[in-house]
Amino acid sequence: MLLSGFGTFLWLLNLAMLLLAVVALFLSATARQDAYRAADKQTKKFWLIILGITVAVNLFVPMLFLQIAGLVATIVFMVDVRPAIHQISGGGGRRGGSSSDGPYGPYNGGR
Repeated sequence: MLLSGFGTFLWLLNLAMLLLAVVALFLSATARQDAYRAADKQTKKFWLIILGITVAVNLFVPMLFLQIAGLVATIVFMVDVRPAIHQISGGGGRRGGSSSDGPYGPYNGGR
């Protein structure tokens, strides 16, 4: 009973790693080429190859060590590279306003 539950957990973990890698590959493919250079990150081709290999490993090679290495690459892309290229591409998450705006309006420096 316990072993079948562990097998289900590993299957769900594998599915989660595959979905995260597919999402990262899609986001990498849809980002602009020049945004990678402007953000001082590796090239778009590099990330497409790394994330493509990660998706292939998750689909066809059930070796946990390789899947974990791919998961690390996917997390690096999602946490470091994607926010940098998203900010360069004009999607910085701000809704207008300047950098001195606070939660209740602009900060005047105490004037």
